[in-house]
Amino acid sequence: MTEKELLYVEDALGHEQHFQAECQNTANQLQDGDLKDFTRRMEQQHRTIFQSFYDLL
Repeated sequence: MTEKELLYVEDALGHEQHFQAECQNTANQLQDGDLKDFTRRMEQQHRTIFQSFYDLL
């Protein structure tokens, strides 16, 4: 893996961590059960994407 590719993967990992945290924070603030469930699913999707990028390393 080139240095440029490694920097891209590191950047993508950071973005996915940020998205996970935002989804978690949002879900914790929501009152509507359907929206909370949707946000939790989005958090899980970002966790899965993070793991896919991490596995590239």
